[in-house]
Amino acid sequence: MRHVEHSVSSSPKRLSKIGLGTWQFGSREWGYGSEYADQGAAQVVRRALELGITVFDTAEAYGFGRSERILGAALAAGTFQEVYLATKIMPVLPVAAVVEQRAVASASRLGVRHLDLYQVHQPNPLVRDRWTMPGMRALRTVGLVGDVGVSNYSLQRWQEADAALGAPVLSNQVEYSLARPRRGAALLEFAAAENRIVIAYSPLAQGLLSGRYSATHRPAGRVRSANSLFLPENLDRVVPLLDTLRDVAAAHDATPAQIALAWAIHHPQVIAIPGASSVAQVESNAAAADITLADDEYAALTTASERFTPVAGRAAATALATQALRR
Repeated sequence: MRHVEHSVSSSPKRLSKIGLGTWQFGSREWGYGSEYADQGAAQVVRRALELGITVFDTAEAYGFGRSERILGAALAAGTFQEVYLATKIMPVLPVAAVVEQRAVASASRLGVRHLDLYQVHQPNPLVRDRWTMPGMRALRTVGLVGDVGVSNYSLQRWQEADAALGAPVLSNQVEYSLARPRRGAALLEFAAAENRIVIAYSPLAQGLLSGRYSATHRPAGRVRSANSLFLPENLDRVVPLLDTLRDVAAAHDATPAQIALAWAIHHPQVIAIPGASSVAQVESNAAAADITLADDEYAALTTASERFTPVAGRAAATALATQALRR
């Protein structure tokens, strides 16, 4: 397993380039069922630990706290010595006192006394970070929180959070993949210059980049069916990108999904946190950390990514609404 080599993290723990996202733990919208929540998730966590994955990401919003409980119970059966544990506050009213209260609640659900990374899940348009970050600062002072992060922040707002905290905000967790490359460019430049970290969620675009789906074989789950990337037109438009992924994958005896992850973590300051529905999937994800793309391969993938222009915005919203009405 490769690790981030340079960061302003306050933790002595090593941060794996491939982490484990746990939105699917106990969240009904993924449709994995009770057996996965009761047994499968714990098996995935145990195998992730064995494979050298250290970064585990959850949030109080995932399953209304159930993801935190499932992850905490699974980790309790192993060791926390190397685990870099990250969770997020849903910023409904993220003023300092609420931030402190919610961190204590998350730590309790996880069964820990220290959160390695505590993140603001979304920027609140009405409550600026000057009201939020004093709570984060207080949590660091008492030792409940190590590093502070944000999620879905623009570069400007990330820098505003820095100023409000009075210390480096370590990370920004954003959607970043070959299907969504433009969302990360400015953030990556800042991360490289300041030794920060971009945490890439949905690095496989919820499975689009696995090559399993097409316009005639679409996903049925609630989460994916509500994602405009899986509209029939977009599944047709993504074919050239998937063809490039398959070509590079063949050269490495790998899968398209592994190459998509290798592309995401090619940047030295990026950590990818794909989810995993099974032990086999977490094994596949972890193996992607061992793949080093040649310069021409990375360039070919990037070019194919830039040429992928999915239907988005109002047109996508209309198509999704029409799709929903036909069910």
